[in-house]
Amino acid sequence: MLSAMVLWIALAVVVVALIVLVAAVTPVVGRLSGLDRALRRLLRRQEQAAALQQRVAVLQESVAGLQQRAEAAQDHVAVIKAGRGAS
Repeated sequence: MLSAMVLWIALAVVVVALIVLVAAVTPVVGRLSGLDRALRRLLRRQEQAAALQQRVAVLQESVAGLQQRAEAAQDHVAVIKAGRGAS
């Protein structure tokens, strides 16, 4: 009789512990979907940032080329002005 009572008490303790565990885990599992969405957003932003970096590199090369052409044009104008002044 006493051992049956101890068995029921132990079983009740295990059941209550499982209920508490489920109650504690449920909110955490609910937050996982939010974390997954945030992770996907961050990965998308990372891809966008990498694409922007590539575009910036191309623009920098274009600006460097334009700067060289502008310097060459200035030199050419200086030569033309010097030629007119010498006449």
